[in-house]
Amino acid sequence: MAERSAFYKARQKYVSHPLQGLGAYLLFGFFKIMPIDLASAIGGRLLRAIGPKLGQSKKARNNLVKAFPEKSAEEIEAIITDMWENLGRSAAEIPHLPTLDCGSPRLEIVGLENGMATRGDNKPGLFFTGHMGNWEVSTKIGDALDMEMMTIYRAPDNPWVDKLFKSVRKGFRGELVPKGAKGARKFAAFLKEGGHAALLVDQKLNNGIAVPFFGRDAMTATALAQFALKYDCPVIPVRVERLSGANFRMTFYPALTIIPTEDREADILRIMTEVNAIMEGWIRERPAQWLWLHKRWPN
Repeated sequence: MAERSAFYKARQKYVSHPLQGLGAYLLFGFFKIMPIDLASAIGGRLLRAIGPKLGQSKKARNNLVKAFPEKSAEEIEAIITDMWENLGRSAAEIPHLPTLDCGSPRLEIVGLENGMATRGDNKPGLFFTGHMGNWEVSTKIGDALDMEMMTIYRAPDNPWVDKLFKSVRKGFRGELVPKGAKGARKFAAFLKEGGHAALLVDQKLNNGIAVPFFGRDAMTATALAQFALKYDCPVIPVRVERLSGANFRMTFYPALTIIPTEDREADILRIMTEVNAIMEGWIRERPAQWLWLHKRWPN
């Protein structure tokens, strides 16, 4: 068994990962040499044609039926197809992220004053968003506010792909910290020193807590609420929307009203219930722009 495991790891390190990495670099280069609008359109069209036929669409279908029991099968399939197009566009736009200037016609910024209010309050600050629109655009939150912005992210299993994504984000304001115990400690130390950070908070976490989401309990990470309570942080919702093609809007909303009580568990549940309700509202407005491919609810 040990020999088998060692063989698998060696094959992955020296064969699978390099081949996957080569494919990622080729695709990256292919889309990079195009104008962003053309790259976005081709990426969208490709996944619009291929995505609905993939097995992953079953997860999306199950999630959508749970979230929108009132929608017909035809409406569900239309959302799935549009979701794949949005995902294809998002992937093809990654090489062009450095050219998306905040406040330009391609990246409209709304409610900037809500984010800027955290700059002079002598406190750390937390911003949250989700996997919607092109969520990679949310790495520009620090640029929009002209401040250092730490972001926790799930590093790809393939180090070649991870290196590629990191190269795109070079020059952005702030630091990317891989998910995990080491990253959490670094994140906490940064907040303790008065830093500002952004989190994606819409995915399932098995060791989270059950919080309502689309009328059903969903296991939800509590880090946002825990850090907010521990460091007395303002918590700012940030929404990234795709307007049309490769054009986006980033909206900063007013900070949540957080009034701690002596019941910490109840405080955490109350904060995350509000966060999930905000995310749900955004998703209901533009369902095809959310990533329905992860298993958000239990069976």
